[in-house]
Amino acid sequence: MGKQLERDLGLPSVTAISIGAMVGSGIFILPGLAMEMAGPAVVFAYFLAGVLVLPAALSKSEMATAMPEAGGTYLYIERAMGPLFGTIAGVGTWFSLTFKGALALVGGAPYLVLLFDLPVTPVALTVATLLIVLNVAGAKQTGRMQIAIVAVMLAVMVWFIVAGAPSVEGARFEGFFDSGFEGILGATGFVFVSYAGVTKIASVAEEVENPDRNLPLGILGSLVITAAIYVAIVTVMVGVAEQAALTDTQTPMEVAANNALPALGVIAVVVAALLALISTANAGILSSSRYPFAMSRDGLAPDIFENVSDRFETPVNAITITGGVLLVLIAFVPIDDIAKLASAFKIVVFILINVALIAFRQGSIEAYDPSFESPLYPLPQLVGIVGGAVLLRYIGFVPLVGAIVITVGSMAWYYFFVYRRGGVSREGAMTDAIRRSVGRDVVEQTESEVGTDGDEVLVAVTEQTSPAVERSLIDLATDLARTREGGVRVAQFDETPDQTPLPQSADTLTEADQAFEARLADRATDSTIPIRYGEVVSHDTRHAIVNYAAEVGVDTLIIERSTGTEGLLGSDADWIEDHAPCDVIEVSNLDHDAVERIGVVTDEGPFDPTKVALADALATAVGARITFYFPIGADPPESHRNTTEDYLSELVAVCEAPVETRIVEAGTDHAVELAASDSDVLVVGGIQRGLTDRLFGDVPNPVTVGTEHGTLVVYDANQPGRLRRMVERYLF
Repeated sequence: MGKQLERDLGLPSVTAISIGAMVGSGIFILPGLAMEMAGPAVVFAYFLAGVLVLPAALSKSEMATAMPEAGGTYLYIERAMGPLFGTIAGVGTWFSLTFKGALALVGGAPYLVLLFDLPVTPVALTVATLLIVLNVAGAKQTGRMQIAIVAVMLAVMVWFIVAGAPSVEGARFEGFFDSGFEGILGATGFVFVSYAGVTKIASVAEEVENPDRNLPLGILGSLVITAAIYVAIVTVMVGVAEQAALTDTQTPMEVAANNALPALGVIAVVVAALLALISTANAGILSSSRYPFAMSRDGLAPDIFENVSDRFETPVNAITITGGVLLVLIAFVPIDDIAKLASAFKIVVFILINVALIAFRQGSIEAYDPSFESPLYPLPQLVGIVGGAVLLRYIGFVPLVGAIVITVGSMAWYYFFVYRRGGVSREGAMTDAIRRSVGRDVVEQTESEVGTDGDEVLVAVTEQTSPAVERSLIDLATDLARTREGGVRVAQFDETPDQTPLPQSADTLTEADQAFEARLADRATDSTIPIRYGEVVSHDTRHAIVNYAAEVGVDTLIIERSTGTEGLLGSDADWIEDHAPCDVIEVSNLDHDAVERIGVVTDEGPFDPTKVALADALATAVGARITFYFPIGADPPESHRNTTEDYLSELVAVCEAPVETRIVEAGTDHAVELAASDSDVLVVGGIQRGLTDRLFGDVPNPVTVGTEHGTLVVYDANQPGRLRRMVERYLF
């Protein structure tokens, strides 16, 4: 186990880090650019962005108290949606936060030029280096510096608001919504990154003392404070300065201060801007460096990032690599590209955060026990998801493509450096939540199938069917019909050569036909279930069976597996199974009177309702016991096993016969072998085999599995589509 981080960040440090991470480029650089899009409604854009960030802040506050560990966004999304999405969130957010740190340092240059005649890039690189060293020295020092910076910065901002408010001119807000819907949403998406730092403190949650209290208070408190400051400052900026002056400068805060404050106040604003941008960069390094650290501990990044310094108790290697990327961005990447990319990916990540909380709430992760719960769940999360998706529509093509590139790159990293090396054994809460939902849906379908009344069952036999087999097929049909209060039809299908005319009357029946009628007449007299019988003569038995089943409207067709001959296109039974308008049960070597143990095996997914209903009807009729064999692979995650056990318990409650369950930690083949060795009758699902499968022999035939008495292969006429089956097999 890796070395643990020291918990030494109190509520003031938590709040200061969050505010310091937000108040920077968002208020000192972006208002002028956003005003070009929205005009005076830029004030509303800042307010709307704060509202759309709130759901993610609530979600992260809850998840942070349940998992107060280093990693933040990465940790929550990885635990909620699995290692792949965790890698996307971890790598993408790491880059995004580092981009914003670079944006803060490079964006502070115009304010620096107002005070000193210095070269911009070298100074930015120097400040970045000092901040990297400071972060290596420890989070406590970082938190203390952040408190001092934020205190000075907030004092100046309050001065600007109070002194500038009397100078606000209402006329400057005329035509407030002239920019229209698109302009306001475009500006909202553009300034969204201004609030990105509100949840950064969660990435250092492992270093927060009393996280149950300090994390939600720090996150939500800093959001409310920052949103109020943003709206107030932008209102004053718009109200005291010409729009053209604000949109034609890189230092809009300084322009507004010149119209509202004395000279000393203008200098104070410039100093506050520099402090704010430095604090943004500092918080960015502090939080983003924890992403490779947390990913390393989870096996999604090299082990080197997991190392914690014995001297400073900080993840030195993670901070160093983050700082190196920051320096490269400052030196070579244009500031506009950095800002747009960071904003677009932040929206995507905040959408995933809200999805993650829903996954945790709907899943069955026993360790998820937050001390703070998001109020009004799931309404805020749904608002955050939909609102974020709308903003992505208006943020622009280039930044959205950039976020997609980072996403694809993260997926490539996961595939080549994690999955191909064996991956990780965890699964996300979302996978478990979806599995649980699918399981409930299948149980409901099974309950409906077991309780169906009035089903008509057709037994199809030929002249070659032996009396013993015929009796077993009819017994099985009677069992089904009895449990469903239905009836049984038994039809003998005789085939004549194409050149032979079909008989027109019963006078042409053979002795075998007459014997069949006699047997069925006796059976119908003895049975408590209505049994009707008939005979069909045709030139093509398989077409005749399918057509007859459709004509009389049966719900289930029972045939002997040996029907027909095997050829390139498959046996007659295969063709019938493909074309029948009802469920088909293919019976092989069934001794109905000797059945005591019935084994039911699922084929990489939940049990087909038709298989369960058949097994339950047979077991109830003969007094047998059912065993459900469920393969889940070797070393399954705990959540997978727990949900599977819950699903099987619900399935057992649906059946009337006595039932046992066995979870097999191996593949389907092994489960079939166990069931075959322990059962008198094996009930398996049919496989829809195509011509290509037969040509190359890629599909196993479950009927070849030998049991002592027989095998029932069930083909469900209403089986789910291919996509649904793929999802079920992946989940289970």
